[in-house]
Amino acid sequence: MLEQTVARFRPLVAADRIWTVTNAEQERGLRKQIPAASRKCVLVEPIGRNTAAAIALAAFHIQKGARGDALMAVLPADHYIKDTTAYRKIVRIALDVAKKPGRMVVLGIPPTHPETGFGYIERMEPTIGADGTPVYPVRRFTEKPALETAKEYVASGNYQWNAGMFFWRLSTFLEALQKHLPATYAKLEKLSESIATRKYDTQLRRIYPKLENISVDYAILERVTAQAPEPQVFVIPAQVGWSDIGSWAAVYELLAKEPRENIFAGKGHSIDASGNYFSANGRFVAAIGVKDLIVVETPDALLVCPRDRAQDVGQLVKWLEEQKLTNLL
Repeated sequence: MLEQTVARFRPLVAADRIWTVTNAEQERGLRKQIPAASRKCVLVEPIGRNTAAAIALAAFHIQKGARGDALMAVLPADHYIKDTTAYRKIVRIALDVAKKPGRMVVLGIPPTHPETGFGYIERMEPTIGADGTPVYPVRRFTEKPALETAKEYVASGNYQWNAGMFFWRLSTFLEALQKHLPATYAKLEKLSESIATRKYDTQLRRIYPKLENISVDYAILERVTAQAPEPQVFVIPAQVGWSDIGSWAAVYELLAKEPRENIFAGKGHSIDASGNYFSANGRFVAAIGVKDLIVVETPDALLVCPRDRAQDVGQLVKWLEEQKLTNLL
């Protein structure tokens, strides 16, 4: 999926301008999957500090070597996009809109159902449309609403799912970072003095764990949207066949070619069963009379849940962390 993310963007940007933020565990494998010219642009976090810190780290590195006020696109590396042609058209429009200093652009996915595991973006009129594509000012962001609220959002037609893809000028982001996360800004500004020197790794390990652990949505986009006197954050609806594959239900939806199909990640057979996903660690699966289940076996655990509760796996992860059962994570 990382390779696909890079490939989608390569027609728009040179390989030596693709920056990747990762962790030490994934660094070696990641370097094998990106173009050779991109390998010098790999940044390794010593500890995870959420998306605001990761994006800010990349921003300071880009600023260090940039010629002028660069445009910056922030793209998750684990999303599926079916229609790459439509996607690249929308990305070009997003970059064009983001050229104006102070503007921040996010891609919004038209919701297909009342999903409670995604963030929602409420849009306003009028559109500032570009090249025939609507571009809406953002009224507010809402994270993972309750089911009844999600139903209202979908029915209204004024909400998009937040795809986590952002576009802005480097100066726009760094000015917002300085205003809304001043401590993180100051620490990373200090770290940037050591970029490309022998002191960098030592400084990174010392400074990075002290950064605020917060998402860029909460830290920057929500605050800019709420506080700016005029709209600064804009959303572009992106009907591109998107999935973040963020749950086993999303895996099922991506693989199922027909409604109610059973998906076996291995050998299996079903009788009077429909809408299920089975992955049993190489075992043969026999399913009788069950519907809309997720069943996933690993060497040390077994997950069983209704497909429409797949997002609740996150609650189970929190419980495992509280019980200090980290061997199961």
